Amino acid sequence: MIINNPTKMIEIKKVTTKKELKLFVEFPFLLYKNNAYWVPPLIKDELESFDPTINPVFKHAQADFFLAFDNHKIVGRIAAIINWTEVNSQRLKKMRFGWFDFIDNLEVSSALINKVKEIGLANQLEFMEGPVGFSNLDKVGVLTYGFDHIGTMITWYNYPYYQTHFEKMGFKIEKEYLENKFEFKNVERAPLERASALIEQRYQVKSLTFTKTKDLLPYVDEMFNLFNACYAALSTFVPITETEIEYIKKRYISFINPEYIKFVVDKNQKLIAFGITMPSFSRALQKAKGHLFPFGIFHLLYAKKNSKDVISYLIGVHPDYQNKGINALIFLEFQKTFEQLKIVNFIRTPELADNVAIHQIWKKFGQITHQRRCTFSKPLV
Repeated sequence: MIINNPTKMIEIKKVTTKKELKLFVEFPFLLYKNNAYWVPPLIKDELESFDPTINPVFKHAQADFFLAFDNHKIVGRIAAIINWTEVNSQRLKKMRFGWFDFIDNLEVSSALINKVKEIGLANQLEFMEGPVGFSNLDKVGVLTYGFDHIGTMITWYNYPYYQTHFEKMGFKIEKEYLENKFEFKNVERAPLERASALIEQRYQVKSLTFTKTKDLLPYVDEMFNLFNACYAALSTFVPITETEIEYIKKRYISFINPEYIKFVVDKNQKLIAFGITMPSFSRALQKAKGHLFPFGIFHLLYAKKNSKDVISYLIGVHPDYQNKGINALIFLEFQKTFEQLKIVNFIRTPELADNVAIHQIWKKFGQITHQRRCTFSKPLV
């Protein structure tokens, strides 16, 4: 039930200190305390992602962070974001917002959204959309279905009342995302072997697999350039810059099991396809409770080696090779790896509902849609 008490004043405070930013990051730990499905982030990682001296996204984006208080108690938060590449290069006059959490009080959610609106109007933007992050590699969307499924480290979780608040505030659904999963036993090797052999011969391509991170790293820059080419046609796309690629390499790539990343190259050793997966760290992050030390690191390392759930993060095929079955080579290599590791569930992160090409890739594996989410938009005038 939404609480709306217009006689009671909610105070909105802009975050200006490191202490306040830490409060911003820690608010969901209070809101979702004892929730079985919320996956907490690592507090240190969140703080670094909001630090302009560390995260290169701030070279072309800006963000303001706000906290909502009721009688000196934090009751909500929001990040107001402008991606200037999106605004200036793509001519998309969008005000972004993300990291939006609040108690079930319409006065709180409305007061926070009004701060986003103020910034958007001050910068002559035309509409706001969220929840989204700085770029395509950030978390996205309000959960609208599947509240009884545990989240992942790369998705936001929220209570069912969030959607109602957006509707009450006059927002409309902008984009819908699906999250699907299937049991890995549904993936049969023989058909993939036949398809892969045919495709390798016809197009003179081959797959690359890795057991050591140092052998993988030389391909990472090329992989993200390919990512930009693969996803450029999507309505949500903002290109990843070279400085962002370096940041991602240092922060994430070394932590992903190298055997969980698969590439396909052409006869000239040029990268034409990639698939990135990772072990599920959801249970480990719940046990870590936001901290690597003293014990969180051990939970994460155990999950890295022993998790029986795999999260599919990104898959891409160069436009020149799409609809040619190239993904069969990637699936075959994953099948070999995950069969050996006795993987049980294959879980996919949010994919645009209207991205027909990506859904066609996975349709043979008996997938089910276990969660749905969407972004909401509203004109600023």
